[in-house]
Amino acid sequence: MEDDLGLVERVRAGDEAAFAHLVRRYQPPLLRLAEATVGSRAVAEEVCQDTWLAVLRGVERFEGRSSFKTWLFRILLNRARSSAGREQRAGRPDDEIERFDGSGAWAEPPVPWSDRVDDQLVAEHLARRVQALLPELPDQQRQVVVLRDVEGLGPADVATLLGVSDGHQRVLLHRGRAKLRALLTVEMGSDR
Repeated sequence: MEDDLGLVERVRAGDEAAFAHLVRRYQPPLLRLAEATVGSRAVAEEVCQDTWLAVLRGVERFEGRSSFKTWLFRILLNRARSSAGREQRAGRPDDEIERFDGSGAWAEPPVPWSDRVDDQLVAEHLARRVQALLPELPDQQRQVVVLRDVEGLGPADVATLLGVSDGHQRVLLHRGRAKLRALLTVEMGSDR
């Protein structure tokens, strides 16, 4: 599998197949991030299209100071923010359960959900529920959770992409995960 930098060089040289390869490689994660950011599949698809057009127009300006994936996600987030035209909310949810005490230890340890998973179908259902619950998170929490837990980006890349400090990125991730956990706990409790 050819690395991103090699494909970028080929795109700069006008190689359409290299561009198509980058689109195949990154369209699914771009679409997930765009939808998590704007909240609408149709708008997310437009944002992705605008992102790829921006890549074609700006590929000469890619300097390689970050990975291509980080550069691409930054373009997408800029496009999504301008498309969404909404306020950024990163505050603490009113119904968040505090999971840690003053010393940083678990106030109430989580119950390992994997102990209750009977088979792969249940796990797949749970993953679909998490995906469906993502829109319930405030915008920045949702973006951090998608970038960290779905796309696997590192904390420094996520902080840079979102323009927040590393510490704030960790807080957003913790709050987003806690909110998802609370929503799942309510759902799982009501299914019994």
